Formats: sequence, structure tokens, C-alpha cells
Amino acid sequence: MADRAAERCAAPLSPGAAIREDGATFAVLSRNAESIHICLFDERDRETDRFRLPQREGDLHFGFVPAIGARQRYGLRADGPWAPEAGHRFDPAKLLVDPYATRLDRAFAYDPLLAAPRDSAHDTSSLVPKAMIEAAGSDAPSCVPGAPRLIYEVCVKAHSQLDDEAPLALRGTLGALASPHVIERFVRLGVSHVELMPVAAWIDERHLPPLGLSNAWGYNPVAFMALDPRLAPDGFADLRRLVEAMGAAGVGVILDVVFNHSGESDEFGPTLSLRGLDNALYYRHAPDGRLINDAGCGNILAYDEPVVIRLVLDALRRFAKVGISGFRFDLATTLGRRADGFSADAPLLAAIAGDPALRDLTLIAEPWDVGPHGYQLGRFRPPWLEWNDKYRDDVRRFWRGDRHAAGPFATRISGSSDLFQSPERSPSASVNFLAAHDGFSLRDLVSYSVKRNSDNGEDNRDGNPYEIAWNCGQEGETAEPARMARRACDVRAMLATLFLSRGTPMLTAGDEFGRTQHGNNNAYAQDNETTWLDWAARDASLAEFVASLQRLRAALSALREDRFLTGAPVAAMAHADAVWTRADGCAFEDSDWPDADFIGLTLAPTCQAGERTHLLFNRGFEDVRAKLPATAGAWRLALDSAQAGADQQGLFDGEAIATARSVLAFVETDVVRMQSPGPAG
Repeated sequence: MADRAAERCAAPLSPGAAIREDGATFAVLSRNAESIHICLFDERDRETDRFRLPQREGDLHFGFVPAIGARQRYGLRADGPWAPEAGHRFDPAKLLVDPYATRLDRAFAYDPLLAAPRDSAHDTSSLVPKAMIEAAGSDAPSCVPGAPRLIYEVCVKAHSQLDDEAPLALRGTLGALASPHVIERFVRLGVSHVELMPVAAWIDERHLPPLGLSNAWGYNPVAFMALDPRLAPDGFADLRRLVEAMGAAGVGVILDVVFNHSGESDEFGPTLSLRGLDNALYYRHAPDGRLINDAGCGNILAYDEPVVIRLVLDALRRFAKVGISGFRFDLATTLGRRADGFSADAPLLAAIAGDPALRDLTLIAEPWDVGPHGYQLGRFRPPWLEWNDKYRDDVRRFWRGDRHAAGPFATRISGSSDLFQSPERSPSASVNFLAAHDGFSLRDLVSYSVKRNSDNGEDNRDGNPYEIAWNCGQEGETAEPARMARRACDVRAMLATLFLSRGTPMLTAGDEFGRTQHGNNNAYAQDNETTWLDWAARDASLAEFVASLQRLRAALSALREDRFLTGAPVAAMAHADAVWTRADGCAFEDSDWPDADFIGLTLAPTCQAGERTHLLFNRGFEDVRAKLPATAGAWRLALDSAQAGADQQGLFDGEAIATARSVLAFVETDVVRMQSPGPAG
């Protein structure tokens, strides 16, 4: 096909394709390309025309193509040097997706030809999705305001694929999540923000198709600004409708975004977009030309380059325009890496936190990557929240029965002050979770002591081999009533711990009703019943228990306060804000912590109208008779995790019985008990 030059035009305000009255402007950022071409395609995927962008200002190549409009399909081709040792991998035979594309005509599918070297001269246009020009859309209503009270992590397809109440045509898509019955579930649980696992267009890792597997989670993106057509067939319109429907119910939408790497992987990976446009510019390289792999996925982006920072900011702003309430940044340490290592003041992190369109949104960091000194928990600056895996691990260790676990457990449930306490931060900076998409489900961590990942095709070598878990005496599923009851008791105790802790709680969809992945703790490649939520088998009573925990958390001022504990009276308080006690009611001494199976905690809120709350955590296998704090009134039982579904009422003024493997919560009341009904339990 003969090349034609696009017409000259004024430099566009931003990269990408923009519709004008009589055509469209195109602008592409590449520092080392010698030429950039726009290739137009019809609905049958045939290339109909090709235009070379005739103008350049710095890294921006641009031009005007007449007589085209909305929904026009196009791709890019870039020519320049082929010098991998210098980071250059230009190949005009590779059709490329515009990194500023906001809609694709189909999903990515891996093919080995996408990774063929330049001298193969194989044209990949039939293998690559085409970008579709979109007219500028209207902004959606503003996001749901306020800090998250309960984050609910959702894999879009897995959530509705087996949901018989969802319309068949919508199952597995954003449209299903916008269904009234789904939103009603969120509201009933007390969810304030739904966190969607990646929705940007992704590609399978190259080892999966030969195994008959596919990526179920989406953490392998190619086009950062385009929604994956499998989840959003109508593009951003689907996301806008979801945000509006959620917002009407008071639920915000947080997006899990992956900017640490791209699906182009290592030097043997496919050429789909950034690699072909300017591999040396967009990716970070070692002095010898090798790709740096701090994300463990083959590459990382070069966030000391303004062009790359701009790409991320523009992508985030694009999502913010449809009313997104915030973002969770996968492997966020990578975003703060410079040539000399991680910095909390790195250009991209500072730019996100200071951007007028982004700074008031919820910003959550996954504060680690696999590179040198990659673990940075607690080192991100306000307004960042951070996933707290130490909370997950220390709470699990306590309930597993590990020695020396009580002290770290106490630190975690009181806000992780060792990590987050500073004049500018509070306990809500800690996103507390027991289980997430990565790792055992909550049910599995009390059912399996070792991972079972053979279905992933890597001989069970993948996934965390040091999962903190226990099987309650039998590995795997069981129908034995006593074993099932023990596991259910442990799950309720851990859930109660989560909701009684200071910080921002996060729950992964399905853990509230007993989802299982049958021991697979790295189910990213299981786009099947392993990860799809089984709504027909859900434990409705457990889901109602979780909803009651969130209602309790919302009702008690001592649990709502977002400040670190001091162990002394604050302001005009009559009591210390926190007192740690043994079963005999005496305060903990240092020698009590190493072997403690029982912990009492009395919390006093700073507000005058607030009630004291007394919490009991008994991880032992025997009931404990616990003395309650002195009070002029009485203590009302608000929670007993061992009695899920029971009528949890009654007033107590002397002592209570904490049954084995349970969590209890009492609220001080000024009602005077005339006659004790007996100990709780």
C-alpha cells in the first residue's frame, strides 16, 4: 500500500485521536522514531489507507487526516532503528495500538507472531485489535465523596458469571454489576466502595494459551486508557452507567490500575504498543540494554521520563472524568522508582497526589514490588492509603496459635502505629485485609495448610509457598460436622477481628459467604469455576454476619475514631483511651504477651457522648471466664462471634465467658443491672 502524508495542522493539545469538523487529528509521542504512520481499517479488518504524520515538535508527531469520524478503526506503525542493545526495537511490520486509545474493537489474543523479530517481516495487522476514534463524551456525575468505610474487592467477570439473577447477556461484564440486585447486595453488606480488579485491556501471558489457560484477573495490561471489550462491550459508556448506578446507592467505584509494567513482557514478548513506538523511551533499561524487571512481569515503565508520567496522568484523568472515586495502584513501589531506588517523593507519585483532578480521590498503594528494596510499606506519604500485608499476616498468626503473636496482633488491630503514625497520617491509611485476590481465600486459609496450584501448569511451583494458614486438623474439604463448625468459628473470629480493628477494612468478594478456590493460592490463570463466585452455594448466614459486623462498626464511636491510641486519657476523657487486660481484668504486663491466648481491650472514645467498648479475643481451645471492667452501669453484649445468628443480647456487670476461638464485643450502658442473667457464652 502506498503511503500518503497526512495534512499539516496546528499542534494538538494532547496525544491521541481527536475528531474535528472535517476529519481527525492524530498525535503520537515517540522520541526515537524516524516516522509514524496512521493505518485506517474498515469493519472487515482490511487496511484501507495509510498516512505518515508530517509534523513534529519535540517528541510529538502529529498531523490531520480528512474525511474520517467517530468509530473509525486505526492502528499505528513506527519506523526507526533496530538496535536492541540500545533499547530500539522499531518494526514497521508490527501494527501498534495507540497508547491513548480509549476504545478497542476486540480483545487482545496472544500469538507467537506478535513477538517475531524484525527480519521476519511478518505483518501483524490481522492479530492486533484496532483503536476506535471516539467523540468527546460528557462528564458523569461527581464521584461518591468521603473516605472508604468498607472496600469490597471485585473481579468483574468472576462476580457475575454464575449469577443466575443477572441477565444472561450481561454476565461477566460491568453491566451485570450495575444490576439492581447486585447493588442491593453491596448496600446490604455496608460496602462504601467497590474496588474493581483491572478493567483496562490486557493480554494473556505467553505461556498460558499452550496450557489451555487464560488470564482471569487482568494484571497484564496493554492499553491503559481502553477498557477490555470482554468486560465493557460498550466501552466507557458501560463504566459510566455503572458509576452512576452505584453512586445513586451511595457506593463509590475504585479502579485497580496496573502501571508498573505492560503485557509486552520481556525481550521475548509481543510488540503491541509502547515497545514498537519507542522501547527505549517507555521502558526502563539497565546500562547494557536489558529490560529492568522489578515488577516480575518482564518490564517496568520509565517513570523518570516526563512522557511516561504524562501517559499515566492522562489515563487517570480519563477515568476520573466518569466519576471514579479512587484508584488502587498495583505494585506501587515501581511507580516511585528512580535510577537510585525508591523515593516517596518520586515525580509520578508527587504528580498524582498533587494533580487537581486526582488529589481528592482515594489513592491506595500496594507498597511493594519484587525489585531491590521493593518492600516499602508505611513509606508512602499522605494522601496515600496502603495495603497492609503485615495486618493480614499478624492477625492470621495470632488465630493460628503462633507463639509471640499476641503483641503484633495488638499493634495491628489498633491501627499499625509502627508503620503509619506521624503528624500527617492516621490509622485509616492502613487498608486492613485478611485475604485478597492473591493468596488463599478466607475459607481456604482454614481448610488448607499447603497450596494446591497444579492446575496452573507450573507443577505447583507458583504462588506463595509460605501462606499463613491451617487446616483445622484435616487437609481440604470435609463433611465432618465438628471440623466444619471449627472452620466456621475461625472464619467468624477473623472477620470480627477485621471489623473491630482500627484502619480501613477490605473484603474480597465471596469471602463474606465462604468462597473457595480449592487450595489454589495463585488463581490468576483460572478463568473458570475456580474463581467464578458460586452464588448458589453461598452461606447466607455468614453474609448476614458480615453485614452485622459493619453495622456494629458504624454504630460505635470507639471503633469509628480515626486516631492512634495512647493508653492514657485524651482531652477531657474520664478513662484511658485504651486498656489491654488479661482474663482476670488486670492490665497486661510485658511478661504476659509472649504466650497470651486471650486479650481484652477496653476502648474509650474522645467524644463525650460516646460509649466505652470492651473487646475480648480468645484464640484458645478452652472457654475463658473473663472479668469485665468496672462500670456504674452495665455492659451490653453487642457481638459474640461464636454465636452467629443467635440473639445476642443481655447485660453483664461482673464477668462473661468467652467461648473458645471467639471474639466478643460489649458496649457500656448506663442501665443498671438488677439481676445478672449469667455469663455470656
